[in-house]
Amino acid sequence: MSVSVYSTQSCPYCTMVKNYLKERHIGFADYDVGRDQRRADEMVRKSGQMGVPVVEINGRVIVGFNKPEIDRALAR
Repeated sequence: MSVSVYSTQSCPYCTMVKNYLKERHIGFADYDVGRDQRRADEMVRKSGQMGVPVVEINGRVIVGFNKPEIDRALAR
């Protein structure tokens, strides 16, 4: 399973997403788009969004902390 979180340090929903994944023992790559312009560009290209968090689970892009969508993507 491949899980990536595009986030910023000041985003409370980003922290919530990461905590949720940690609680479920899901490993993920965390990309700080506030400090890494290349990852920020990648996030916009994948999601069409400037806002964070953006979660990518096995190629499926989820914008925001959307628990039902995250759970559905993890269950596949």
